[in-house]
Amino acid sequence: MTDQSALFTDFYSLTMAHGYWKKRMNHRAVFEMFFRRQPFGGGFSVFAGLETLLDRLSDFSFSADDIAYLRSLNFFDAAFLDYLKGFHFTGSLWSMDEGQVVFPQEPLIRIDGGLIECQILEGMLLNIINFQSLIATKTARVWLASGKGSIMEFGLRRAQGPDGAVSASRAAFIGGAAGTSNVLAGKRYGIPVMGTMAHSWVMAYPSEAEAFQSYADLYPGNTVFLIDTYDTLKSGIQNAVQVGKRLAAQGKNFGVRLDSGDIHYLSVEVRKILDAAGFTKATITVSNDLDESIIQTLTDAGAPVNFWGVGTRMVTGGTESAFTGVYKLAAKEGPSGGLIPTIKFSDNPEKTTTPGVKQVWRIRDPQGIAVADILSLDEADAGEETLPDGRAGGDVIVPGKRYAFWHPQADYRHFYHTPEGAIEALLQIRIRGGERIGVSPSLEKIREKVRTELDTFDQSYKRFLNPHVYKVSVTEQLRSLKLELIKNYLGDL
Repeated sequence: MTDQSALFTDFYSLTMAHGYWKKRMNHRAVFEMFFRRQPFGGGFSVFAGLETLLDRLSDFSFSADDIAYLRSLNFFDAAFLDYLKGFHFTGSLWSMDEGQVVFPQEPLIRIDGGLIECQILEGMLLNIINFQSLIATKTARVWLASGKGSIMEFGLRRAQGPDGAVSASRAAFIGGAAGTSNVLAGKRYGIPVMGTMAHSWVMAYPSEAEAFQSYADLYPGNTVFLIDTYDTLKSGIQNAVQVGKRLAAQGKNFGVRLDSGDIHYLSVEVRKILDAAGFTKATITVSNDLDESIIQTLTDAGAPVNFWGVGTRMVTGGTESAFTGVYKLAAKEGPSGGLIPTIKFSDNPEKTTTPGVKQVWRIRDPQGIAVADILSLDEADAGEETLPDGRAGGDVIVPGKRYAFWHPQADYRHFYHTPEGAIEALLQIRIRGGERIGVSPSLEKIREKVRTELDTFDQSYKRFLNPHVYKVSVTEQLRSLKLELIKNYLGDL
């Protein structure tokens, strides 16, 4: 389920690596991972999957069986396969913090290493980051729609295969879920496991009342009755109240779950019946193909829901099948040993990359609210020291200075700004020379990062309908470099 094999890559990565090896082109290269557009028509995304990626990189290698398989393809030189026997990641990696709120066109990850190793890990990196970022973003939207309520992730049975289910549980917890139904994910990541009962439990007993009583006897401190197997209002809630009275005599509370029908109407009626019976603390959980749009509608209508069970549309991405992350060459070693910026030019302006090794700065106002993210040139590499304040060298942004910041497409769009609040360098070193740096945060800390960061953005970026577009811009120096490379490219045609 979590195969560390370096065969977890696209075939073309190996054919290119083979070609680089034969042509003696394993010089230094810098690749950056970024994404092109926000999923779900939203105004923000959540960066997730970093710790999974770092764990994979530590053991990403070719086993004897892997080499035997590659040899059986009769495609690669024997000497190249011998080279792969000792393959492991020896480069350096910078990234944003996992759980950071992120935006299109800005580097989330930067890889600095030999061209061959950078190429081989492309598919694995994109697979992990794209999927977990998609699910974490979806869950954050669900959590916001619920009014920052309690979300239970119920998606195992509809997730994209075994690893997809476990990865989705991890990403959903980062995005805001309170727990998961996936027991393996609970064990692996320490996520609280949650669950109630299925309709089959109720149907397995001679009567609904007996099914409820049996469950209450087994789990008196954690009883949630599924009340829609037969008739929610005439049968389910009535039997739940009767068994609930016996639990109340033991000093125990209980809850009920709705999994079908008109959730708003039924939750209101069920709440009335529970309150009339004196069970004002009894909880109501709802499920049934929920997503952020449905939840927000129910929340806005005042539906008395305590817990939201969300599965299919959260762990699969729902209306969005994939996160649009890409992995592009930003710079390569030149004849003199220094780095030369590279650019991918396209007839589609949005697909023309921004060249050079870059840093991303988040500029905040004096109250701590995010104003814009700025891409600048970053001349630091894995072997250089950072400045005393932790920043890398290069095109550094400082407070109190007036700047012109330009649209990443290098056209006429720009704005002037004098930073007055905090300025944060978002890309930080995680691996240097193949060795991990720093202490990995707990999943709970990563989850808290999402919540803290979301609070630093104006509500206009978080609304679901026509969200405001957050500014991601480039410095004058970086814009000039991009225009120069575009001009040089066009001049060569």
